[in-house]
Amino acid sequence: MTSSSAPTGKPVSKERSRPARTDYAGAVYGSLLAASVVATAGTAGSFPRLELMMLLIVTGLVFWAAHVYAQVAGERIVGQSIDRREVRRVAGHEWSIVEAALLPAAAVAISPLLRLDLAGTAWLALSVAVAQQVTWATVGAVRAGASRRMAVGEGLANLLLGLVIVAAKAALGH
Repeated sequence: MTSSSAPTGKPVSKERSRPARTDYAGAVYGSLLAASVVATAGTAGSFPRLELMMLLIVTGLVFWAAHVYAQVAGERIVGQSIDRREVRRVAGHEWSIVEAALLPAAAVAISPLLRLDLAGTAWLALSVAVAQQVTWATVGAVRAGASRRMAVGEGLANLLLGLVIVAAKAALGH
């Protein structure tokens, strides 16, 4: 038996023994997803605030479920057994995708208090999504031990990605 085997002889995933931690990649991905939803929501017509909030949250949930399924199915394909604890672990690890939709949805919810029309609401939600994307990328780099220069680079790269989405929204005329 090797040191990477369990008493049953099955390989043990090193990732399973790690403590739970924030999934910065999922948070960045979820923020990009939320920004994309907001940027393109107007292409199908004007969405009332409640519909935009639901679109953000449902899209986050669907992509979260897809990520959980892909991870679990991928482990099954390579011969690892899957149990409920593993599904819960993966679901928890990927939850940041859903969480990233919540702040832009909250921005939509409070937009009437700021007296924003639907176009202003969409721009507010998009700004929040891009800002959190840049923040999560930068914080993730710092927590991973990146140099200050690398962390700034991560932030700038994510700002550029966010600005591409902003440009797409502007080009669509929303």
